[in-house]
Amino acid sequence: MTTADGHAARAASRSRPAARASLLTRPLASYYLLLSSTLLLVALGLFMVLSASSVTEFAKSGSSFTLFRKQLLWVGIALPLMWVAVHLPVRVFRRLAYPVLLGAVVLLIMVLVIGFEVDGATRWMMVGPFSVQPSEFAKLALALWGADLLARKAKLLHQWKHVFVPLLPVATLLALLIILEPDMGTMMALLCVVVGLLWVVGVPMRVFALLSAALVAILAGVAVSSPYRYDRITAWLDPEAHASNNAYQAIQGKIAIAQGGWFGVGPGASRQKWGALPASQTDYIFGIIGEELGLVGTLVVVLLFGVLAYAGIRIAMRSVDPFCRYAAAAVTCWIVGQAVINIAVVVGLVPVTGIPLPLISFGGSSLLTTLFAVGMLAAFARNEPEAAAALAARGPTAVRRAGRWAVRYYGFGPAPSGPGRRRTRTRRSPRRSDAA
Repeated sequence: MTTADGHAARAASRSRPAARASLLTRPLASYYLLLSSTLLLVALGLFMVLSASSVTEFAKSGSSFTLFRKQLLWVGIALPLMWVAVHLPVRVFRRLAYPVLLGAVVLLIMVLVIGFEVDGATRWMMVGPFSVQPSEFAKLALALWGADLLARKAKLLHQWKHVFVPLLPVATLLALLIILEPDMGTMMALLCVVVGLLWVVGVPMRVFALLSAALVAILAGVAVSSPYRYDRITAWLDPEAHASNNAYQAIQGKIAIAQGGWFGVGPGASRQKWGALPASQTDYIFGIIGEELGLVGTLVVVLLFGVLAYAGIRIAMRSVDPFCRYAAAAVTCWIVGQAVINIAVVVGLVPVTGIPLPLISFGGSSLLTTLFAVGMLAAFARNEPEAAAALAARGPTAVRRAGRWAVRYYGFGPAPSGPGRRRTRTRRSPRRSDAA
């Protein structure tokens, strides 16, 4: 290598970090990071739902694609809903805050009355041909309402009573309704929303410590008061002693991850999905990912959630509107916190609790609310001052230009310029001399 080549190589190596930095400083970096990580997680989720459910569904219905078709249907509904949310103005989200909260409370009460029981919990109710889990909508409702509440009180947030009231009483009401189902996993995800809201308004760490101590005491009391929750905790502390009953699912999840090794046994080649691992397409789908795709596959999932977390926090920090800042922090803590809880359950760091892996696990209610929340985050990213200026400079998208051209071409506006336009003949008004 010549001296000139050495200088060129060193210059190129120095330019790579600068190029990466320039990509992250672009106005729409948050927008593209958020959507790309989300769509990759959804695509991976579709594949893993098909793989994890294929054996059991074939045994039940004679088709390996039963749950996959349902999940594909939910994706087909949720993605357009996300696209709509991306293009909604911020004021629409604020107007939705109180109606969505009221609807969530009504649905949580209704599910206790008319819901149906699955595995000892009344979490679902039928809405037409679909089974709906109202507790999933409660997380979105609290994020919207809490952000709107704190934004309205922006000048009073130096007084702690205005930070905590009525935010904590309403969050407690939602948590109590969810515990009655019972659904500890969703309640913990709901607490992630509260943590996100309190963190972004600047609550000191000592207050967080006091709230955390009170929360641990409450959860301990709830766990001891319920026999099945107490059994789960004892099984988590000593899984070998409860391997045939309460710790069976946790042990099988660890076995699935251990069998995967570095690179997995191969897509679709899981052995645990043949009935050994319960809830393999929902709460324990991360175990099937670890078995089929190995440590590399699980790290890719963690990396994608890390990218989503970075994009969400970046949106919150760059937002000028207080509502956008608070809602972005709450939604990011909800989605990422729920993913952390699910992964911690599968690898055995916390006791077993029923909570899906966002964007990946099978479930329509979770997918609808999560993708709508991601669309709202993307709308906030587009609303950042620099991003809005970049979008304005770019002009309308090809889809929007085509829509405007079609509207004008068919007579609902001024005729477009250029070849192929429809020419309309206007009748010439008679002149005075002609009339005479």
